[in-house]
Amino acid sequence: MDNLQLKQVPITKTGMLIRKPVAEVFEAVVNPEITTKFWFTKSSGRLEAGKQVQWDWEMYGISIPVTAKTIELNKRIVFEWPGHGSPTTVEWMFAPQEDGTTFVSITHAGFTGDGDELVKQVTDSTQGFSLVLAGLKALLEHDIRLNLVADRYPKGIEHH
Repeated sequence: MDNLQLKQVPITKTGMLIRKPVAEVFEAVVNPEITTKFWFTKSSGRLEAGKQVQWDWEMYGISIPVTAKTIELNKRIVFEWPGHGSPTTVEWMFAPQEDGTTFVSITHAGFTGDGDELVKQVTDSTQGFSLVLAGLKALLEHDIRLNLVADRYPKGIEHH
């Protein structure tokens, strides 16, 4: 284990094709009336550049401030939220495809801590955003609420 050394701070990257037009996919992320159907359960408002909102995951008793740094209509969303020790940055990119679908990619950066803590944060983030994208896909393509985020840690199951 002596040779385990990070050369750079890791980041999270994940993506998913959503078979809907970019405007519909983008709106699902900035509009809490839609986002609460696949990600968090409550929001103090719509994502707007320079504005802070509060997101709640009521099933876990978690509430966090989220500050939208950049909103480029149908292209890009960048927000900052609390990390473990310091804020982290999440960037959503929306790439319209020729067939009317949208490829959504998410990058999460700014993690801090020692090597083991960094790996845990990046692993948790990658898993979490993959579930969010899968839930978004199911909702928009099939109008199904999979409850992926809510069901990740049901009562009685310990967080890892």
